[in-house]
Amino acid sequence: HEEVLRVKLAVLRQKHRDLDEAIAALQEQGPGAALTIQRLKKEKLRLKDQIARIEDELTPDIIA
Repeated sequence: HEEVLRVKLAVLRQKHRDLDEAIAALQEQGPGAALTIQRLKKEKLRLKDQIARIEDELTPDIIA
């Protein structure tokens, strides 16, 4: 189960980086792509939340 989560985490991180690049490219084109940029940023946030959930699941709870 842990290995599957690690693979999924790597895929999500790659998608997150790809969205970063796509957003940067669209921002260079000017204001005409604002709606698309907004949609991509929302998708990027959704991926970030998924990444955080998986990282939390993989990190053992340490009781101090």
